Amino acid sequence: MLVKKYSGELVPFNSDSLRHSLTRSGANHDQVEKVYAQIKEKLFDGISTKALYQLAFEALKSQRNSLAARYSLKKALRELGPEGFYFEKWIGRLFQEYGFESTTGQTVQGHAVSHEIDVVAAKGNEMLAIECKFRNDIDAKISVTTPMYFLSRLNDISDIDYHFFGQYKKFTQGWLVTNAYLTSDSKDFGKYYGVNFLSWDYPEDNSIKRRVDRAVFYPVTCLTTLTDEQEKTLLQHQIILVKDILKDKNALQSLQLSPEKVRLVLQEAKELIDYKVDEES
Repeated sequence: MLVKKYSGELVPFNSDSLRHSLTRSGANHDQVEKVYAQIKEKLFDGISTKALYQLAFEALKSQRNSLAARYSLKKALRELGPEGFYFEKWIGRLFQEYGFESTTGQTVQGHAVSHEIDVVAAKGNEMLAIECKFRNDIDAKISVTTPMYFLSRLNDISDIDYHFFGQYKKFTQGWLVTNAYLTSDSKDFGKYYGVNFLSWDYPEDNSIKRRVDRAVFYPVTCLTTLTDEQEKTLLQHQIILVKDILKDKNALQSLQLSPEKVRLVLQEAKELIDYKVDEES
């Protein structure tokens, strides 16, 4: 059986790959086999990856909301758009998780011209200039021209003291962060010139999806018990993470939910936070 990718390319259906992705949602062996059996009944030759994802999502949701929420991470990151403003906020919070102070949307004067830095993060003697490349297209790839352009910006702001977080520091590293993929040329360029990358699947052992599972750093757009509009309202109130909902008893107040709906949202949030995905999966 063939599956049609978003690009239109037809590829053989891989049952092992599907089972693996279901396992990474946190489903146990019995749940994976039950979900796979549900999906298998509805497969047909030429099914799109979008339709296949939807079948898996609905089947997981029938088992447990938090399984579907974890499975939908990639889609949830795309919903931090449409322009990526909340993606930048989310990345700032992600670096805070690793002990950095961070701020977003800063403009600095370089040697030649001024530059807007999406995220500035600092810890100890380190200060990072982070460029966020947000993409709505599920198969989008960042070509080599992007890190080339970013490197020229880094060169223009190098060896200058900037005042952030109460002290003067120079930028020590540049990071290019994206919810999309990287071309092989981009990776090669970054390795040679010392540009750090963080993408959906790169570096393999420390990618966005790995970091999210490790730090249970799920955005509120993962939650299946909320509508798109309700998630947007939370983002507008700076409730970016599922963790925020559990830490702040008033986090859901702006949504005016019924007590039962609040209970369901909190239950899904707690299940998401409490479960640790096996790093070897």
